[in-house]
Amino acid sequence: MLQKFSIFGTNATGCCVVRKALLFRTSKKHKKVIFLIERKFVNQNIKEFEIKEYVRHNLSRVGLSDVKLQRTPLGEKIIISTSRPGLVVGRSGTNITKLTQELKQAFKLENPQIEIEEVTSVGLDANIIAEMIANSLEKFGIARFKGIGHKAMADVMGAGALGVEILIGGKVPSTRAKTWRFYQGYLKKCGDIAVSEVKVAYASAQLKSGTIGIKVSIMTPDTVLPDRMKLVPEEAPDAKLEEVKDASVKKEMEDKTKELANATKEEKKDKTAVSKTSKKSSRKRTGAEIKQKENAKEQNEKEEGSITPTTLEESEQ
Repeated sequence: MLQKFSIFGTNATGCCVVRKALLFRTSKKHKKVIFLIERKFVNQNIKEFEIKEYVRHNLSRVGLSDVKLQRTPLGEKIIISTSRPGLVVGRSGTNITKLTQELKQAFKLENPQIEIEEVTSVGLDANIIAEMIANSLEKFGIARFKGIGHKAMADVMGAGALGVEILIGGKVPSTRAKTWRFYQGYLKKCGDIAVSEVKVAYASAQLKSGTIGIKVSIMTPDTVLPDRMKLVPEEAPDAKLEEVKDASVKKEMEDKTKELANATKEEKKDKTAVSKTSKKSSRKRTGAEIKQKENAKEQNEKEEGSITPTTLEESEQ
């Protein structure tokens, strides 16, 4: 008896593998299993990776961010996202036509179509920042590596990133290999957010002292952290207005409003009367105090006048 079935699984690299098995039953006890493995999806992923590496190798110092490959009925579509689309296109499209012909011959593509996307937020793209650091190290040398790292870090934070980390490793600046770390802000190092949300890119710079490795990690401002919570105040239920149709209810409501208006008027009158009486009493008190002070002054003057002549007579004797 012959049975045919398929098993879907994943290999060590995470690529999907389709396994077809043919099961032969020669007897009840003995079975012969022959597995025929088709690595169609693995070969496709390997081909995509080779195309991306080929494009990255040819398009250097262009601000290359990402290369995507889409399969369409007309052919393969290669989407190149870069910060300098003019350099990729070239004069009258010479660079693109040359690249399409090379891809056609190297990877045996039927009808490759190249599309170019411009990257607006350059400071939040880890690949572009890593490429900029590598180009500036090759241009200015090892002596200015600290200024290059601090400038790249300032550009990333100025673009609105939550955190950034730049690692420059190699024979910098001495003959011994070291790793220099430039960091600022808040950056996740572990958990699902560190894997899925933090953008990581690698680059290398070829110098006289040797190869220098660069690693850039950026946490963009649109990352949603699980420990970040917002307290939202409760909204009061909306009051609904309804028309009163009964005449008796309308009269009761009018009477109540009139009573409330009269009560408020009486309270205002009482308050004004109390304020007037308090002002009058304060004025009376002030007048009586002034009279008392004047009387006290007069008495003091009389006493002083009566005391002075006696003292003079005693002094003459």
